[in-house]
Amino acid sequence: MNKFWSDCIRGLQPYTPGEQPRIRGLIKLNTNENPYPPSPAAIDAIRQAACGDLRLYPDPEGTELQRTIAGSFGLSENQVFLGNGSDEVLAFVFLALLKHERPVFFPDITYSFYPVYCALFDIAYETIPLDGTFRIDIADYRRQNGGIVLANPNAPTGSALDREEVRELLEMTPGSVVVVDEAYVDFGAVSAVSLVKEFDNLLVVRTLSKSHSLAGLRVGFAIGNPSLIEALRLVKNCFNSYPLDRLALAGAEAALRDREYFEETRRKIMADRERLASEIASLDFEVFPSSANFLFVSHSDYDAADLMRLLRERRILVRHFKGERISRFLRISVGLPEECDALVNALREIFRQRPAI
Repeated sequence: MNKFWSDCIRGLQPYTPGEQPRIRGLIKLNTNENPYPPSPAAIDAIRQAACGDLRLYPDPEGTELQRTIAGSFGLSENQVFLGNGSDEVLAFVFLALLKHERPVFFPDITYSFYPVYCALFDIAYETIPLDGTFRIDIADYRRQNGGIVLANPNAPTGSALDREEVRELLEMTPGSVVVVDEAYVDFGAVSAVSLVKEFDNLLVVRTLSKSHSLAGLRVGFAIGNPSLIEALRLVKNCFNSYPLDRLALAGAEAALRDREYFEETRRKIMADRERLASEIASLDFEVFPSSANFLFVSHSDYDAADLMRLLRERRILVRHFKGERISRFLRISVGLPEECDALVNALREIFRQRPAI
C-alpha cells in the first residue's frame, strides 16, 4: 500500500497528540488546553471578520498582528514572525536555523515534537539528560553544537529556568542559535524576550493556544533578531505564503489587546494549579513544582498507566507518557475548579476501591 511513498518518509515516527475525544461529557485534562473561553473581544472580532472579505487572501505577513506583538514587547515588526501555531513556527525554525553539521541539543525529557522535526528534516541531534529532579542544568550545554532548543517551562515536567540562566546559556554559546519555546511561560515563568535586544542568537517561540484560549485558532509567533526572522520568512514563503487566515489574524489581535481578560484568566489557572497540587499531594502523590498550566505527578503505590485507564473509565482524561524515565508519571492539565474537584474525587474513589498493597 505504500509503494508510492517517498523514501525519506519511510520509518518516520510522527508526533502523537493527546486524545481528542469524539464523545461528549468527558473532562479533558490531557492536552493542556485553557479551561476558560477566549476573550469576548476575540470572538467579536472573528465574527466581524467572517464577512465577504473572506474571498480575498489574508495579509501574508499579518502586519497588524506583527505590530501589536512587537509593540507589546517594545520591539520592531521585523523582529516578529507569525505562523500557523507554534508547531509550524518550530518546524520552520528547525529547517531554517538548526540544520548544521553539529547536532542540535535539547533535553531527553521535553516536547516530543523536537526529535520528530529532526527526523523529518534529517537533522542530527543529541538529547541532554535532565538532572535527578527533572530540571535543566545549563552547564550540560557548554559544548559545541548546531543549536539548542529548550522549552521553558519544560513539558511535560513544568519546571522553568529563570532569565539569568537563559542569559548565561546565551553568553556561553554565542555561535549557536538558542531557541526558547515559551508555550507555557504566561503561567508563572519569566520570558526571555527582553534578552532579544542583547543577543542576536536568541529566538523565542510563543503561542496563543494556552494562555489566550485560542488552541482552535492556530496562532504562533517567534521573536528574535531580524536576520533570524528573515530566515524563517524565507522558509515560510517556500511552503505557504498565507499561514494565518483572516479570522485568525482578527481574533489573535483582539485577544492580545484584551489584557485585562488575559490577566484574569491566567491568575485563576495559577491559583487553581496550586490548589490542585495541594489536594493531589494529600493523596500521597509526588507533585513536581510547576510554572505551567499542568502538573507532573506520580504515586509510588499505583501504576500511572493503570491510573490513566481507571480515570478514563470515570470519564476523565489525563496524559501518560511511555518514556523510560517518566513512565510512572501522569501529566494533568489544570481545568475549571469543578473539573479539578471531579479529578480528586475520582482518585479518592479509585484508592478506596483498590487499596495500595
